[in-house]
Amino acid sequence: MTHSRRSVLRRGAGLAVAGTAASVAGCTGGGDGGSGGFNAGYAAFFTLNDWANEVAGDRASFEDPVDVGQLGHGWTPDGTLAADVAATDAFVYLDSPEFSWAQDLAATLEDDYDTVAVIDALDGVEDDLLDWDHSHGDEDGHDDHDGEGGNHEGEEGSHDGEEGGHDEQRYDPHVWVDPVLAAEMVETIATGLGEPDPDNADAYADNAATYADKLDAVDAAFESIAENAARDVAVLAGHNSFQYLEARYGFRLHSPVGVSPQNEPTQTEIADTIDLVDSEGMDVVLYDRFQSPRLAESIVENSDATEAVPVTPAGGTTREWNDAGYGYLEQMTEINVPAFERAFGAQ
Repeated sequence: MTHSRRSVLRRGAGLAVAGTAASVAGCTGGGDGGSGGFNAGYAAFFTLNDWANEVAGDRASFEDPVDVGQLGHGWTPDGTLAADVAATDAFVYLDSPEFSWAQDLAATLEDDYDTVAVIDALDGVEDDLLDWDHSHGDEDGHDDHDGEGGNHEGEEGSHDGEEGGHDEQRYDPHVWVDPVLAAEMVETIATGLGEPDPDNADAYADNAATYADKLDAVDAAFESIAENAARDVAVLAGHNSFQYLEARYGFRLHSPVGVSPQNEPTQTEIADTIDLVDSEGMDVVLYDRFQSPRLAESIVENSDATEAVPVTPAGGTTREWNDAGYGYLEQMTEINVPAFERAFGAQ
């Protein structure tokens, strides 16, 4: 396939670069410390950081460079990040053009720093990636998505992406919203940490297996929604980051925007969406918590729906969720599961 991977793993070689370690003193003292001084790392955004810390347990600590309230794609790091990451022991990222800054950083680490384990969490799930189709939808106003898993055939190099500069076929990067694929990615992180820290490899694998059991519960919750849904479609008034849930569970999310955050819905698309809400007897309209709720609120005001309900792509966190200690699991179980239950009438 055409998905470009700059790395799978690079075996770490011991202690981080001592001369730069002082600049990241806040993240280098986590836990009891791994073997050979392995004790700290960076992950490219909220979800990977949460997973890496779950896998590492008390043997290492990971830091997320992306600020609270922001997402890792469409983000630009400051000039010191490469040096900060190079002073630690591991970098966990997605080798996806939507995270081109992380791809570039991974390449720099591989070329110039053989002390940093570079772990691509997409390793092993490439064949499950879905096309990043930036069209609004088909002629009937439905998303151009058949609800089946697997790798969709698409056009090569059809757009430049959010960051640009990586001219290759695009895949939807939001693979982490699928709890089944998430378990595979967590296992990849565990394997990646075990390479430079073999003394703790079994502990990392055990932590990943424990976390996978919790992801199984998320999977079961979405399966239950699919089985008990009163309707097979819900409205998401904004950028659709949930193709992987649609593919896994047969959900259908109608969005007047489509998958691209750059798209603006036409008045006809909004009117068609309002008609769909009314014809399906929908009580709620979903919207992405990391986007403005204005479109959802407008659809509610002009339809028979009664409430705009937030969902999360689980690629970042808010101040409120951060203060409450929400990780990926809590965002899925406390935000998305109840919202999807209401949207599909599965309560």
